[in-house]
Amino acid sequence: MMVKMLARYSRNGASSRLRFLQYREELQTAGIESEFSPLFSENYLDKLYSGRDTFVSAFRSYVGRGSELLSRSANDLLWIQSESLPWLPWAIEAGLLPRQVPRVVDCDDAIFHRYDLHRKAAVRSLLGSKVDRLMESSSLVTAGNEYLAERAHAAGAQRVEIVPTVVDMKRYACKSASDYKSDPVIGWIGSPSTWREYMVPLIPTLAEIAKLENARIHAVGGEASGDALVDTIPWVESEEATRLRSMDIGIMPLTDTPWSRGKCGYKLIQYMASGLPVVASPVGVNAEIVEDGVNGFLASSPAEWREALTVLLRDPDLRHKMGVEGRKKVEKQYSLSVWGPKVACLLKQVMG
Repeated sequence: MMVKMLARYSRNGASSRLRFLQYREELQTAGIESEFSPLFSENYLDKLYSGRDTFVSAFRSYVGRGSELLSRSANDLLWIQSESLPWLPWAIEAGLLPRQVPRVVDCDDAIFHRYDLHRKAAVRSLLGSKVDRLMESSSLVTAGNEYLAERAHAAGAQRVEIVPTVVDMKRYACKSASDYKSDPVIGWIGSPSTWREYMVPLIPTLAEIAKLENARIHAVGGEASGDALVDTIPWVESEEATRLRSMDIGIMPLTDTPWSRGKCGYKLIQYMASGLPVVASPVGVNAEIVEDGVNGFLASSPAEWREALTVLLRDPDLRHKMGVEGRKKVEKQYSLSVWGPKVACLLKQVMG
């Protein structure tokens, strides 16, 4: 059996790495060979995150993807990350996708809201139902959370299964009680875009707390904030687990928007896999992952963020206790060892 993974990004893109690449070994164990085919290259992603022009890189990517779809290579299944040709109308994508090959659409972000909630009426009219049409025409939609699954059902998808974003527990060492420092670190990991949208508004509150409690803030993958208490650390995959282990608390602020409700809580799962207590906004799947008072705290207002972080910063034993509970939850519900065989089984069912 051969599956072609039509991913959006190369390995440097977290969603492509986690929703596709990390399953390859499990698929092979189940007798499924896979070909990973990203639309955009690492060069494109580097340019995107650094604010450089991406037009030429994007144009080449679309030409390559179009040629790939027209080649009609021998595949038993197409596994598509949200859509195969972003920002192009459904009629074009439908015309290029081979009709005789079954397809599975994986959705771990509310990509459809880029279109149906776009500020321009022309985009809403032309592309507003595009992702829905793709989901409707697919044999299976795997959704990262209930919000995304509900959209797939509403679109008329033949079959919808919730598959959370998971982690390979072998990559994450759990902090011990002795690992928690006297000068603790509040940690965040993500991309420049999520940093600007969710973290920048919270920095004054975080800096105030950090100053009072002799703590620091580590921003892995973020941008310079100008605050002396914030250490901006470049994201490097090989150093990811080490960076997480250097933290004492993991945070995931979100604003309550349709786009945010489509988030799958990957940061929280990484923190918890590393044995960290967490503080997060109670938006979307965050409220399912975080058991308030057990493996972390949910915080909606600046006052709640201050209270939750202050309690954790002052109590290393509580941080350890919550970190252990978080690790247990990830092992049971969000680990690759649990979900790898399940995903392989789902794909085999589609291929018959």
